[in-house]
Amino acid sequence: MMKVVLKLEYLDEKVKQKVMKKVSVAEGVDSISIDSDKKLTVTGNVDPVELVSKVKKLCHTEILSVGPAKEPEKKKDEPKKEDDKKGDDKKKLEAAAIKVYPAPVYYQYQQPNQHYPTPVPARYHHYHSMEEDPTSCVIC
Repeated sequence: MMKVVLKLEYLDEKVKQKVMKKVSVAEGVDSISIDSDKKLTVTGNVDPVELVSKVKKLCHTEILSVGPAKEPEKKKDEPKKEDDKKGDDKKKLEAAAIKVYPAPVYYQYQQPNQHYPTPVPARYHHYHSMEEDPTSCVIC
């Protein structure tokens, strides 16, 4: 069970009804609700990317959160040990480390694609003379 919250940007109630119809047809949807803040909440076994692809055809859509439908219960009975705190710090540092990938290398001196020059069409000039065109008018 997953809970997906989407932010919608629509202007009228017709679009809202169309969104509800599109989402209700999706596979694995258990419940749907739209808040007054134009937030669509869907619970069930649903792929959030599939939901967005269906809804974005009708209005602008953003994914706000994706998570389990029920919040897990927190255990407060166990006291934390100092050794665990050190291990937690290391885990946090590793999680916070940003993976840097090298940028693609673009060659500065790479020749552009060699295209064949376009041929220039030959220009032919044709002059009409009075003898060739008997219907021409000449003022003498």
